[in-house]
Amino acid sequence: MTTPAMAPAAGRLRLAMFDALKATGIAFGLFVVMVGLRTDISPSGALLLRTRWTDVAALCAAVFILRLAMGLGLRPRQAGAATTRWNATLSRAGLLFGPALLALALILPFIPGIGRYELDLGILVLTYVMLGWGLNIVVGLAGLLDLGYVAFYAVGAYSYALLAQYFGLSFWICLPLAGILAAFWGVLLGFPVLRLRGDYLAIVTLAFGEIIRIVLLNWVSLTGGPNGISGIPRPTFFGLPFSMSGGPGSFAGFFGLEPNPSHRVIFLYYLILALALLTNWVAMRIRRQPIGRAWEALREDEVACRALGINITNTKLTAFALGAMFAGFAGAFFATRQAFISPESFTFIESAIILAIVVLGGLGSQIGIAVAAIVMIGGFELFRDLDEYRMLVFGGAMVLIMVLRPRGLVGSRAPSVLLGTRRG
Repeated sequence: MTTPAMAPAAGRLRLAMFDALKATGIAFGLFVVMVGLRTDISPSGALLLRTRWTDVAALCAAVFILRLAMGLGLRPRQAGAATTRWNATLSRAGLLFGPALLALALILPFIPGIGRYELDLGILVLTYVMLGWGLNIVVGLAGLLDLGYVAFYAVGAYSYALLAQYFGLSFWICLPLAGILAAFWGVLLGFPVLRLRGDYLAIVTLAFGEIIRIVLLNWVSLTGGPNGISGIPRPTFFGLPFSMSGGPGSFAGFFGLEPNPSHRVIFLYYLILALALLTNWVAMRIRRQPIGRAWEALREDEVACRALGINITNTKLTAFALGAMFAGFAGAFFATRQAFISPESFTFIESAIILAIVVLGGLGSQIGIAVAAIVMIGGFELFRDLDEYRMLVFGGAMVLIMVLRPRGLVGSRAPSVLLGTRRG
């Protein structure tokens, strides 16, 4: 016999089951093609179609269980004393976590057991941290959804490569020039999109990124086309090259050290660390200036921002230019580190990864973006042994994080300006 108290529970279970079945049906439609069918090459060279229905069934079962658990167990968070205490705890932890993370980054090359692989991974993570902080100016502070950020990354890389090869300029001269050229292209992108917002702005910036990539791919006489540019000069330590000969004019010879290939890697690590810290320092300083407050006003409401008398044109252009400049710096570093660049390094997936880092870390949160870059880029390495399932597991982990933390890993941050005293 069903009691009145059991009726709501039964109805809730029925709705949760129906919702889980719908989610499982959608997942089945996706996994049949993405996971269930795979083409392999036989010993004779012919293509073979291999099926993996067991894997599809396991994934669909996982989707059904997780969706049912969400329908039955999870509740929207209510604002209250517990939420306030949790945000206060996170704020206090952030005050200690940031300096601790910086101290770890400074001593990483000298930690016992850290080799070439760990340093290369650290360089890659710091590159994405810098790109994330640069895009955070455009997306997190100004609220302009930019899906073509990789275009400025490419402009900086190719600017450095061409200036260094054709004019023989050093890295320290090409670095600011690459940033200036990238900022110039940021302004060029900003003018056509002054009247756009939301999805339309995202479509135009996505098209701009593809235009830059296609130009690099087809302008063979200048960019090398699909073959790219190789033999890009390496940076020197204020004129001292990292030569294995150990001569008087080399880094090792000048300091009386034994020639070691790790010297150049450690130098590159501290170089990208310095560039990333410069990006963070500039972003934090400008955020407290009138232009930074104008960015945040633009993010909240463009109509109200215009009604207050703020120059929308200058506000948008400065956000695009400054964000593009830091992408140009990162691109110049990428070119000198790799000594080879090609259009394949600047596809849309790079813009998607950088935007995912910004959103996952929390819009406007500097420390959150750094943590998200470590999680995302380091996560690729942790899941490397999973081979073809690596992206699937990693994507599922990102979905789980965004379900549990919809505003990012660090969704709360202190306001740039406080009117009056802070209330407890």
